[in-house]
Amino acid sequence: MNRLKTITVLTSTMLILLCCNTKKNLKTATETINIMTENEVGVKMLPDEIEPVKAPFATINFEKPLFPSEKIILKLSATELNTAKIQKAIDDLSTKGGGTVIVPDGKWLTGRIQLKDNINFHLENDAQLIFSGEIKDFLPVVFTRIEGIEVMSLGACIYANGATNIAVTGKGKLVGPQPGSIRDRILTKDVIDNVIDPKTPVSERIVDGKKQDWIFPPMFISPVNCKKVYIEGVSLSNTAFWNIVPIYCDNVIIRGVTVNSAGIARGDGIDIESSKNVLIEYCNLSTGDDCFTMKAGRGEDGIRVNKSTENVVVRYCLALKGHGGITCGSETAGMIRNLYVHDCVFNIEGVGIRFKTRRSRGGGGENITYERIRMNLEQTAIKWDMLGSSGSVGDLADRLPARPINKLTPKFRNITIKDIIIENCSTFIKVFGIPESPVTNLTIKNANVNCTELFNAHDLKNAAFQNMSITTKDSSLFLLDSKNIVFDNIDFNTPEYVKLAIKGGSSDSIIVRSSKNIQNKIFLK
Repeated sequence: MNRLKTITVLTSTMLILLCCNTKKNLKTATETINIMTENEVGVKMLPDEIEPVKAPFATINFEKPLFPSEKIILKLSATELNTAKIQKAIDDLSTKGGGTVIVPDGKWLTGRIQLKDNINFHLENDAQLIFSGEIKDFLPVVFTRIEGIEVMSLGACIYANGATNIAVTGKGKLVGPQPGSIRDRILTKDVIDNVIDPKTPVSERIVDGKKQDWIFPPMFISPVNCKKVYIEGVSLSNTAFWNIVPIYCDNVIIRGVTVNSAGIARGDGIDIESSKNVLIEYCNLSTGDDCFTMKAGRGEDGIRVNKSTENVVVRYCLALKGHGGITCGSETAGMIRNLYVHDCVFNIEGVGIRFKTRRSRGGGGENITYERIRMNLEQTAIKWDMLGSSGSVGDLADRLPARPINKLTPKFRNITIKDIIIENCSTFIKVFGIPESPVTNLTIKNANVNCTELFNAHDLKNAAFQNMSITTKDSSLFLLDSKNIVFDNIDFNTPEYVKLAIKGGSSDSIIVRSSKNIQNKIFLK
């Protein structure tokens, strides 16, 4: 008969229960689940048609767009800037009801272009559209949002505002701004919060490089206030800033896209900004920052706008380089909710599943599900960081004292992560919540994990970790001011017995049961 060991520790503030079946043979946590490999996801697996979406929330019926049969094949110059020719073709065709504007094979230079209603902007297979590096070729300023704050700025290389039924398609290449005044004058000496006053009317927040000795760099593709946005097949490289950024959009499909911004600071891959009903599938991202990112506005300005990112599905995608595989934040003011990520592979040097916000950002994230994810990482597999650094938020980065809850207090809650394989990572789980707003209602289950360090959490509430096989050199489960935590059916494959290390007067109701290789000792700090 298996011997069941139970230890209960009661203090004036804390209940800890260890209920460890040391001889139970635990099943491999994911042995009956098909978790895809790198060769089964990404661009090369893109099907012709969009498969039906099944998500844990209601979604729209995602369909490929239809355009009028009219086509214009651009006649471009290999030696001159082609902005005017491209824009005239877009404007004329949209006025006539729409159709397809075709960029032919060859290398062509342009400034900012703006998509209009019912335009499919299509790049032939050997077309390279190369964007100017000069500020003057992105003027006049247009309405956009930079790092979650509304401004009048350079916009994006491919921009749209208020358009319906637009697309960027084809297997051609988009090459970001060349060396010039844009890259020479990117704001690096300060953060946007310190140079844009949220009390200033948006129409007066003009950043055109004339009144300042710096600029906000243009994004690569960024439709604003648009409906029915479709991006398929193109490759993007050499961006000056974030790559694909729908802002305030509804019904967005991004599929089969390749992004390479590795080595470019703030070179995010795909950022969904306060947009809804979004499908991202079969994309390959190698980035200089986060890969797949959900954002919803920053601080006071984001709360004023109050637009969420919601009903987003990310599936069959591949992250090959980046700081985060899939990231929520750090701009979260309008809330990120109803996000479903499944059947993806993250082989990056950064964090696999990442949550970021700050005390000054507001909003947060809720109703978020990840399943059937494979990760091979150099850093943490699953991480929450709600404090940030003093360089960006000053003493708000200090965990204590707890601050009064106000409209800028962020929250992360109702998160499920299941059916995952972590081939390598530095730390399995890090949870750095904030005392006044702990990470709440978290479930992580069915995981095979190979890590160097095991578990470090503070300010975590109502969490369950179930059915896992963990191989690690570490032997400590550390919790600070965390309560209602359950570890259930965990196979700890460690050099020595795992120890439960608990600190903080708010820690309470921490239970370990039916788990293997955990020491029947509790270290209270």
